[in-house]
This record gives sequence, structure tokens and C-alpha cells, in this order.
Amino acid sequence: MSDKTTIGVGMVGHAFMGRVHSQAWRSVGAFFDLPLAPRMAVLAGRSKERAAAAAARLGWADVETDWRELVARDDVQIVDICTPGDSHAEIAVAALRAGKHVICEKPLANTVAEAEAMVAAAEAAPGKSMVAFNYRRVPAVALARRYVEEGRLGEIRHVRAQYLQDWIVDPEFPLVWRLMRDRAGSGALGDIGAHIVDAAQFVTGQDVVGVSALTETFVKERPLAAGSEGPAERGSAARGEVTVDDAALFIGRMSGGALASFEATRFATGRKNAMRIEVNGSLGSLAFDFESMNELWFCAGGGGFERILVTEPDHPYAGAWWPPGHGLGYEHTFTHEIRDFLEAVATGAAPSPSFADGLRVQRVLDAVERSAADGSRYTTVEER
Repeated sequence: MSDKTTIGVGMVGHAFMGRVHSQAWRSVGAFFDLPLAPRMAVLAGRSKERAAAAAARLGWADVETDWRELVARDDVQIVDICTPGDSHAEIAVAALRAGKHVICEKPLANTVAEAEAMVAAAEAAPGKSMVAFNYRRVPAVALARRYVEEGRLGEIRHVRAQYLQDWIVDPEFPLVWRLMRDRAGSGALGDIGAHIVDAAQFVTGQDVVGVSALTETFVKERPLAAGSEGPAERGSAARGEVTVDDAALFIGRMSGGALASFEATRFATGRKNAMRIEVNGSLGSLAFDFESMNELWFCAGGGGFERILVTEPDHPYAGAWWPPGHGLGYEHTFTHEIRDFLEAVATGAAPSPSFADGLRVQRVLDAVERSAADGSRYTTVEER
């Protein structure tokens, strides 16, 4: 890659998402023939000590403790935002106005208004921008979209999508930032529900136009953490209010006339990361479950479902990796995401999903919350 143009990357945040994004930046050039060579220039974190340790472990050359300093650096052309949702808009708008390219974790923002501000900044900026819905880059999900585009399913009639986790079933699990509305925006709805809304729209090519919803918070209070993201003080009397939903369940109508159902919960005991989608059409059906992420199940005509192992060279992304039958994992979706973003930056193409796509998902989440607050009344997804 030494003969290619180098592009400097600055990443804000180094927790869970920061780790997987770092792995993607490190590996993308080893498996894809890129038009640009990314340089992991600088990592930003609030604690100098923790950020320096993360940078050394994850492969970043330098550290800043203020994201504004990162954005201002001449050796940074791409800003990668891996922070909680309450800071997405401020960082992204500043970076775009500074002429940087921006990739931002999902959901795009905590509110529709913040997402609209981000879209406005993106439309006015010279840099490229993309929201990081990584499940679009699962080879089986990308193949599902291809099948729909090719007309193999015919007229789409049903979409059903689930995202099931169980990591907060224990009522003594601490009150981390993902359980605080002012930090996260919403709970299961935004954290994992955003993924299945985007996946449904991506695979079918249709938008969710209206919903009827229920949300619930099963555990109302939790132990305060020892620090902002530290371990729980188990057995402590100090507790705080959970201000987000634990689960969201909603039905909807798609723009092409299909009926849809969505379930997002972090209380599905025994389910670790079951992101599922099934689409039924007049000519066929397809089904996907991330816990078997290298498989797509497809039904043509009146026959039964057949398993497709999505590891062949002509399958999306798969040809860059291993011989057929050698499966990929969660981390590869982020490598594919970074590859596509770098291609768009180099060629001048519009990255996908765009900030406008992220805003579209944000408006669906907003409609879900409004419907749930209004007794599950059917609520139109607002377009402005």
C-alpha cells in the first residue's frame, strides 16, 4: 500500500465500538485492494491514561483528550465517531464544517432534530459522510438485498424483524449509559431496534411509513455504577432510575404496501445477539439470523426453504477473505463498512447508508415512541 495516497483517520471513543472500528481500520488494507491507504493517526478519549493505553493496544499513533483538537489536526482527514449518541451531532457537525469526511456510529443521533442538523451539515460540506449500520455488510444480508432487487421474491408482502439480546436481564446489572435517556436517546429501540429498521428498509428497498407500537421498561431502577462506566456496586442501596425502554414491539406498513413487524428487546433470556429478518413475497421468501450469520435461507416458488452458505467468491464481500466454507464473523462487517466508505471517499461517490438514511431511521424511532406514548395509536412516520 506504500504507493497509494495515505489518508489520516482520527477516532473519537475507544470502548466497544472503538475496538471493532479499530480492528477494521487495521485489517481493511490487508484484504481489499483500496484506492487509499488509511493511517490510524489519532485516538480521542476523555482520560489521557485510558486513551493512551487504548491507542497502544488498538494501533493508534497518537492521543488527544479533546475531540475538538482531533478535528482541528492537519493529519486527520476522516473522523470516526464511536461515542454515545448524545455527542454525535456536535462532533459530526464540527468535523463536516472543518472539511473532514465523517463516519458515525448508529443510531445517527438521539433526536430527530439532531439528525436533521447532521444531514444539513452533510449536505453543505465538501466531505463525505456515512452512518455505520454494519449489518448491511453481512454477506448474507447483502445477498438478500440482491435477491429482492433481482425480483426473485416477487411482490413483497410481509417483513418480520427481531433483535433479541439478554444482557440486562439481571436486575442488579448497573445503570450504565445505555440505560440513560440523556446519553443514549432511547433503550432497546435505538440501540438495536435501529438496526432492524435499517435492515428491513435496506433489504426490501421500501421505507417504513407508519407504526403502531408498545414499549416497556421491566426494571425501573438499577444499582449506580462505581464510575461513569465502571463496575456495579452490587448490594449497594444507591440506585438510579432507568429512563429508557427495555423492549419495543411494533407493527408497521412499508411504502410498497408490505406489512411489517418489529421486536427489539434486551430481555430475551438466552438470546445473545439474535438479529433476524424474514421477507415473504409472491414468488419466494428469505430468512436470516445473525447467530448463523454465514447462512441465508431462501425459498423459491412453492418449495421449502433451502440453506445457502454465503462464502462463495461471487457472494458480496466473501471473495476477499477465505476459501468457500470458511465463515466470517461480526468484526468482518465493520471491515466491509470501512472498505465501502474509503471507496466512496476516493471516487467521490455518495456513501451508503448516508446521514439522510440515518435520519430516516431516526424518524421511524420517533414515530414508535410517539405511538407507544399515545396508547399504540397508528402513527405516521413524519417527513419534513
